[in-house]
Order: sequence, then C-alpha cells, then structure tokens
Amino acid sequence: MEQLALIASDRGGWLAGWGTLMLVNAGLAQGKNRSGLVWFLLSALLGPIATLILVVLPRVRAKMF
Repeated sequence: MEQLALIASDRGGWLAGWGTLMLVNAGLAQGKNRSGLVWFLLSALLGPIATLILVVLPRVRAKMF
C-alpha cells in the first residue's frame, strides 16, 4: 500500500504541470482569437507540442460582422 501512495505522489507533480500547460494553452489560443476549449482539449493529448503549434500559428483576424 505504501508503494501505491509513493507512485501516486510522484504523478501528482506531473499531472499538475500538464494541467497548468493546458490552461496556459487555452489562454494563448484565446489571445490569438482561437477556441480556448478546443486547444485546452488538444493540449491534453499533445501537451508541449500544442504550445509550439499555437506559438507558430498566426493570429486569426476578428470577423467584421
């Protein structure tokens, strides 16, 4: 049982970092006029690769109408 608690505590930092990255990517996407929810979910799968894609993608023009 102690081994299970040790494994869970090791994953806690990794999951907190991944979750923080997901939130950062959602904010970055919204800043570029893209869907924050879509990029939040993509970040769950792609992680740092999604961040790289967001940084490289140009800003979407705001719609006039």
